Amino acid sequence: MPRWGMVIDLAKCTACQACVVACESENNVACVSPEEAGRRRILSWINLLPEIEGEYPHLNMRLMPLPCLHCDSPPCILVCPVGATDLSKEGLVRQTFARCIGCRYCTNGCPYTRRVFNWFRPEFPGDLAAALNPDVSVRPKGVVEKCTFCSHRLLKAREEAKAAKRPLAEGDYVPACVEVCPAGAMYFGDLEQHDSAVSQGSRNARAFRLLEEMGTRPKVIHLSEGEWSGGQTRS
Repeated sequence: MPRWGMVIDLAKCTACQACVVACESENNVACVSPEEAGRRRILSWINLLPEIEGEYPHLNMRLMPLPCLHCDSPPCILVCPVGATDLSKEGLVRQTFARCIGCRYCTNGCPYTRRVFNWFRPEFPGDLAAALNPDVSVRPKGVVEKCTFCSHRLLKAREEAKAAKRPLAEGDYVPACVEVCPAGAMYFGDLEQHDSAVSQGSRNARAFRLLEEMGTRPKVIHLSEGEWSGGQTRS
């Protein structure tokens, strides 16, 4: 049984935000007005989290791509009263939008603030409506959204592998953010496959997990830049 995970190499990341744009396009993430963005009602499933090292006036800031960390022990699941979110056997933290009642317990339970609430009916102005991905639903008003590791791509990859009468191979299933990264800073695959790029990256000497002391066991691992091991997090 695979255990899907991601490694993000901060030494390669240029903070170009291609991953953010690709995620929004692939998963039909709705547009948000400047006014709503000013109220922190941004719907992006991936954010670039500022990481600050040093003390004023000698500060050094880096930007860290941060999707849902798909924890092995996710606190968001424990607090959902209707079972709208669960952990699959392959390690994906799933969100069933049809069951979500918008209580936002999961949003408060996530220590990484990786869940967003859909405050209004989603709007796609101009030609954006014609560019919606038919493989992904458009979430209604009043539900919580989150990164899914583009799980619809996993279903398609399995169907293609089954049609070819072969097992699912590394590289068959890749989320949109990983596919478009121009710097090759993001790796995705099976953490249980010892020789996979993501498994090797998770064992790298530069590897660290955010808030690991909380016991959430995130499956998104970051690689620090040289001796840097993560500074003060500003969410």
